Amino acid sequence: MPQSPSGTSSRASSDLVRDFEPLDIPVRSSSKPAYPSSNRPTSLADVADVESTNTMDLTAVMDAATGASMGAPAGAKASSSGEDDPLSRSPRASSRVLCVLLGLMFIAAAFGVWWLGTHTEAGQAFDDMTEVAFADTAPAWLGGLLALGTHLNVVIVSTALAVLAVVIAAIRRRWWLLGQIVVFGLLCFAATLMKPVLPRPFIIHTEIVDGPSAPSGHVTLAVASAIALLLVVSRGWRWVVSLVGMTWSAFVGLSVVYGRWHRPSDAAMAMLLVGGIALIVLAFTRASGMDRMGTRRSSAGVQIVASVSLTAGIMATLYGAYVVWQIVPGLTMSAQWARSSSMAASAILAVAIVLLVFGCTLMMRQITASPLSRLGLVGAPPAPPKRRREPSGHAS
Repeated sequence: MPQSPSGTSSRASSDLVRDFEPLDIPVRSSSKPAYPSSNRPTSLADVADVESTNTMDLTAVMDAATGASMGAPAGAKASSSGEDDPLSRSPRASSRVLCVLLGLMFIAAAFGVWWLGTHTEAGQAFDDMTEVAFADTAPAWLGGLLALGTHLNVVIVSTALAVLAVVIAAIRRRWWLLGQIVVFGLLCFAATLMKPVLPRPFIIHTEIVDGPSAPSGHVTLAVASAIALLLVVSRGWRWVVSLVGMTWSAFVGLSVVYGRWHRPSDAAMAMLLVGGIALIVLAFTRASGMDRMGTRRSSAGVQIVASVSLTAGIMATLYGAYVVWQIVPGLTMSAQWARSSSMAASAILAVAIVLLVFGCTLMMRQITASPLSRLGLVGAPPAPPKRRREPSGHAS
């Protein structure tokens, strides 16, 4: 097949389109035969035909090509299930270990935020000042937007996302994945029951006199439902759902502080706890919770969104922490000049935590769902452009 001047294969555009398969639903039967290797699809219409081929046909063609490349005798029957490859049954061990480590880090950070907000003088002062001054110091456009985050709206939208996640997992027949998100939801619900056992000692006098309120149940529901939807969609839609989940989670996280439902540390703890639970649940991913063999490939959207989210989240966290450090003297004295800075720092840190949680979850979902191997690839990898031979016999 001729190469383009840039050295990329002509199949690159079709591979990009195929990255957005609707739901990656297995097809029971199909009358269309798979394309022979000498007539690979290059148009959008051909791509649609390839996507509608039977799962077994696609895997059989892929396994036959693999067997031929390994020197298998002609006419030998190739396995169409890919069961010889351990990556068809579970992710790499290193990926599962990384999920557990990152999950424990997020959970430890959640309790660290709770301790700073409840057991230190500066933490209690920051929480109290921010919750009291958030609505008064926020810009008018932001206040009008956050006012839409009522209890009813948060519950309706979050519940709709959770139900959609269950429906998609059932339609795709990913029963192990469905079990994962059910366990994930139960663990998140159990996390909200910790409020009575997380004390809030009296250190300084505060205007908000509510008792223990961490973690926030509204934020837990919003983040958990968005992550559940991220876990069940197919590869091409993961980064799209991740952006939607980030937006919704940040909106709810700021709304509960704007409406004086929760302190900033309550919202931050909920975000980190849900992210940690999600990553630990991903460590138990198995075959039906992974992308089908023969459809696995990397995703430029996942790489870009995860990289940008993690980088922006780290930088925003450092900047927000710097702002809090700068206003610590004003916090202990309830200075008026620290009010707007405390609101800004709270908003920055809330968005930063959302970026970190969804960036890590998106990255680890792709790693655990689509580990690439010889059986996981479709077609031959793109080859570098060949040099043209100079015509011989030039006249001197």
